[in-house]
Amino acid sequence: MNSVGIGSRAVVKRSALSLGRAIGVSALACAAMFGGSNVEASEGSFIRAVAASPPPSGARQLCRQYAWACSSTSSISLTTQQEMRIINRVNRQVNATTREVTDQSQYRTVERWALPTSRGGDCEDFALLKKRDLIRAGIDPSKLLIATVLDTQRQAHAVLVYRSAGGDLVLDNLTNSIKPWSATRYLFLRMQDPRKPSNWVGIYGRS
Repeated sequence: MNSVGIGSRAVVKRSALSLGRAIGVSALACAAMFGGSNVEASEGSFIRAVAASPPPSGARQLCRQYAWACSSTSSISLTTQQEMRIINRVNRQVNATTREVTDQSQYRTVERWALPTSRGGDCEDFALLKKRDLIRAGIDPSKLLIATVLDTQRQAHAVLVYRSAGGDLVLDNLTNSIKPWSATRYLFLRMQDPRKPSNWVGIYGRS
C-alpha cells in the first residue's frame, strides 16, 4: 500500500472517531465499524462467565412469554458497520420514546419482566424492547444478552449487552452513550448464556 492509501485510511478512522463522539458511540464501537472482523479484542473486552446461575426472579417465565428473547439463531447477515448503525438508532429511539415506570407502580409487584406498556416500563423492560427491536432489524439474537448489574450507586439495574467483534458493549436506558462494559463502572452479576440464552450464567464483571 502506498503512503497516500495509508494517509487516506488514517483520515477515515479519525473521522469515524469524531462521528462516534458526536453520536455517543464509544471509540471501541467506532473501531469495530471501520475495522470489521480485523478488530482485535483484548482479554477484558468480553464479560466472563464463571458458573451457571438461576435466572432473575422476574425472568423465570421469559422464554415462555417471549420466545424471541431466548433465541440464538439468525438468517440475516449484516456487516459490522450496519449493525452499529442499527444498534445506535434503536438504543436512542427506545430511550426517547419509553417512559420510566416502576413495576410496583404499574403491576403492584416488586419485579416483573415484560415489554413496556403504553405507560412505560423499568430498566429490564427497556432492555427487552431493545432486544426485540434489534432482532426485528436483523441483529443476530445470540449477540444480544440481557444482564443484571449493580449501577454506580450499587442499585439493582438491567442492561442489554451487544456482543460485538471487538468486545461487549452496553445499551442502557440511563444514557444514550453505548459503552464497553468495562467503562460503565457497573458491577455485573448475571447474564443470559451466550451459548444458550434460555439459560443464565453468573459473571465475573467488575468494570
